[in-house]
Amino acid sequence: MNAVQESPLVYQLNSVHKAFGSKVVYVDMNLQLRRGETLAIIGGSGQGKSVCLKLMTGLLFADRGDVLFHGEDVADMDANQLRELRTRVAMVFQGGALFDSMNVFENVAYALVEHTAMGDAEIRSRVGECLEMVGLGGGAGYPNIGDVMPAALSGGMRKRVALARAIALKPEVILYDEPTTGLDPSNCNRIARMIRQLQADLGVTSVVVTHDMTTAWHVADQVAMLDRCRFPYRAQVDEFRAIEDPVVHNFIEGIPE
Repeated sequence: MNAVQESPLVYQLNSVHKAFGSKVVYVDMNLQLRRGETLAIIGGSGQGKSVCLKLMTGLLFADRGDVLFHGEDVADMDANQLRELRTRVAMVFQGGALFDSMNVFENVAYALVEHTAMGDAEIRSRVGECLEMVGLGGGAGYPNIGDVMPAALSGGMRKRVALARAIALKPEVILYDEPTTGLDPSNCNRIARMIRQLQADLGVTSVVVTHDMTTAWHVADQVAMLDRCRFPYRAQVDEFRAIEDPVVHNFIEGIPE
């Protein structure tokens, strides 16, 4: 058993049921996440992979069952507790979700301004550190990357700014919702390397929802596949790739049902 497998549980999702009207997403779903682990969640489009991340952050709540963060049910948290949760658990949304009216510096600094008592000099220093971590230090081809508006950035650079914003508050957990969607292979590889590097440098616990198996293999310690409203398949990367069940094999190989 490795160190991650022995580490404390950060999240426990127990017998979770979630539906939107007649569309059932989860039925008695169980999932655990341990400190320091990077878990890739895969599965077909529209099955509810991203819903799992929203349950973890209290953006959605389970109809039944428990979503426990360090043993505390997210559904029982008040507004202040949810605010604290979201400073400890950062989410990188599928499209980056940068504020179009703010430049790069303001986007990365946003959480620092809202949730800390840092002064201007401290904020500027921290923003610089975060941009450096995602390869956007030293101008990154711009005279001053902090002054650039999101609309002027490429898709890959917007994702990297979103990563910088996510790590600004030094979270203990980072949730990634399709971090490589819409990117060319070169940028997909770059983002995957950054996710792995951030995990190593910061010691964060990570969940990566992705359709891209190359990304999943590269970033994950374990892979879990959503199928029929549960996670019936979960294993370390090498073991997962060796699963012979046709459902897993066909998904990995991109073979239509």
